[in-house]
Amino acid sequence: MRPGGRIAAAIEILEQILSRHQPVSLELQSWGKAHRFAGSGDRNAIGHMVYDALRHKASSAYIMASEAPRALVLGALRERGISAADISAMCNGTDHAPEALTADELQRLDAANLAGAPPYVAGDYPEWLHPSFERAFGDRAAEEGRALARRAPADIRVNTLKATREKVLKALSDFGAVETKFSPVGVRVPAPVGDARTPNLEAEAAFQAGWCEIQDEGSQIVAALTGAGPRMQVLDLCAGAGGKTLALGAAMQNTGQIYAYDDDKHRLKPIFDRIRRAGVRNVQILKAGDEKALDALAGKFDCVLVDAPCTGAGTWRRRPDAKWRLRPHALGERLKDQQAVLARAVKMVRPGGRLVYVTCSILPEENGDQIAACLAANTNFRAVPFADVWRAALPGEPPVSADNSDDHLVLTPARHDTDGFFIAILERTA
Repeated sequence: MRPGGRIAAAIEILEQILSRHQPVSLELQSWGKAHRFAGSGDRNAIGHMVYDALRHKASSAYIMASEAPRALVLGALRERGISAADISAMCNGTDHAPEALTADELQRLDAANLAGAPPYVAGDYPEWLHPSFERAFGDRAAEEGRALARRAPADIRVNTLKATREKVLKALSDFGAVETKFSPVGVRVPAPVGDARTPNLEAEAAFQAGWCEIQDEGSQIVAALTGAGPRMQVLDLCAGAGGKTLALGAAMQNTGQIYAYDDDKHRLKPIFDRIRRAGVRNVQILKAGDEKALDALAGKFDCVLVDAPCTGAGTWRRRPDAKWRLRPHALGERLKDQQAVLARAVKMVRPGGRLVYVTCSILPEENGDQIAACLAANTNFRAVPFADVWRAALPGEPPVSADNSDDHLVLTPARHDTDGFFIAILERTA
């Protein structure tokens, strides 16, 4: 396909996404099946354009004075650094390209001016979430939003039960793999630029052999800050597909015991194959939704990890469509879920043990507010400053939390080049 044809296809797909409110991946897959002539390179380039248009939906609409799919795709191309003249050359109305640019479109693309735009426009996040961003980040709200709108690298956790970081770096050297900044078991493959292909790392021999897992560096930091080590008793209360369970198993060197629980059997399903591939042998998977089996273990654990259900606002680099689908009622439902899981988690910790509460969100309602309420209701718990735990678990000095807190840690793309995460460590007193 010619560049103009790819742009037209991106506009067509975005139209379907915005009108039918379908996930991006499903619409891209549907378009590909209906247009078999499009090669893998075409589909990759079109996918990038669609995702970029969603990443920068608010700022592109502001620049182009329109929320039409055409305007959003054109604005995203300009955001990518393509000049107005080059965009105009590709959009010439021939060979399946979009219609030629109007004089107004050309002028707007040439200026690409965000001067005077409100923070939620400059930061490309929903207007109704601005009070939350402002609470968390103050006058850096737009900066944090912009970072959440960038393309994300692919981070990999080395499975130390089977490999070393040096082996994995060598195995993935063709993809430009480098060491992560904070995690001592992390490897990073840079985000693709322009129309460059996104590597299928799960197809690589190193992944198939269980040497590594796809896991954002922020998630790797979460696993380290649990303090899980050999011979401990650990509960992964919201285990899901098991990414953090596997990291805990490696940190515990296949000793002690990890209980993996989730109330949804479909979320839990992938954990079985992942455990076998990784060679993790100290995990006991509880039956999904079996609250009686869980209650029988109350008060037994050195560490309880609560990877709480949340809005996923910290993962917008990877799921840009999710930020525009999020609604206030959905946030309200997640808050109820978090309160319920915290109420259960506090019962599972032994005296002297720790509860580690985590979300992949940067919204204070899901994070600091929940911890404050939990501590108020459970006076036998205290907050442990994250820096103290970091120094015991990770190399180097701890970073500054994105919200400048000393008690908990907020990781963000802008400050730490990770996905957005919240981590609070609570200790049960005797």
